[in-house]
Amino acid sequence: MNLLRSTGVRVAFKWVFTALVIAAVLLVVDIEKLFVEIIRIPPSAVVVGLALGVIQVFLSAWRWRFTADLLGLPIPYTPAVREYYLATFANQVLPGGVLGDVNRALRHGADNNNRLTAAHGVAIERLSGQVVLAFVVAIGLAWLLFTGRIRGSNPAGFGSLEPLCWLLAGIGVSGGLLWVLARKRVRVRGYFGALRGDLARAFFSWPAFPIQVVTSLLVVASYLAVFLVLAVGMGYLVDLPSVAVVAALCSLLLLSMVVPMTVSGWGVREGAAAILWPLAGLPAEQGVALSVAYGALIFFSSLPGLLFLFSSPVRQC
Repeated sequence: MNLLRSTGVRVAFKWVFTALVIAAVLLVVDIEKLFVEIIRIPPSAVVVGLALGVIQVFLSAWRWRFTADLLGLPIPYTPAVREYYLATFANQVLPGGVLGDVNRALRHGADNNNRLTAAHGVAIERLSGQVVLAFVVAIGLAWLLFTGRIRGSNPAGFGSLEPLCWLLAGIGVSGGLLWVLARKRVRVRGYFGALRGDLARAFFSWPAFPIQVVTSLLVVASYLAVFLVLAVGMGYLVDLPSVAVVAALCSLLLLSMVVPMTVSGWGVREGAAAILWPLAGLPAEQGVALSVAYGALIFFSSLPGLLFLFSSPVRQC
């Protein structure tokens, strides 16, 4: 009972925190301008964005299947897509953004009584994506800084790069604290020790490494493509430099969603957009509008997961 109460408190806290962050963002942007930006999105951009959301799931499910096969837990592709849709939907509606993946690992391991390896398969598949995303963010941020696309002064009144530094530092500190807390738990230390061997097989071996990297690059590209399609529809992209700027900024939005403090990144993503766009000399409302539209599209593209809420756990090949 105490465990259920504690879990309920954490869930409620993240929902409240999400609402508070979104409210804070709305206080610092022009809501009327924000609404105007959002309604500029044409139906064609919405359709293409939803199609890209489907591609994301199919690519990610293939990456998971490839990883699981290397760990000796083969899974047919169709059930892998089904389970990934279910996990994606759960991640969209439950706080933290990882509970759907936890459930995916449990369901995969239920048939073979090997939940540890199934958990490793999910963890490595997600880690592959996060490592590649970090690489893409590093390149984008370096380009923004070295080309002067991020300026020291801007229309929003930020006087320096301090807000961006605080954003990135916050992400780094959050990750570091999670790592330290994990190291202090004996059971979790044992888990990471066992994970190293599976990482060597499913990520760092040949040809697993290039396949993981290429697949994850395609997944990250599909995320950014959703942003770019929306930006085209809203009239933000007028030349190649503007495409590069928006892509680099949006990669930072994707990184901000890694922080597991809200529901599916809502609030944190919009707050990051409200900071980053003015730093690039662009209206904050543009960034927030893109962020809101992206979140809505990804949510609607995950709705097929509802069809599999009561499906049986996945069976091995």
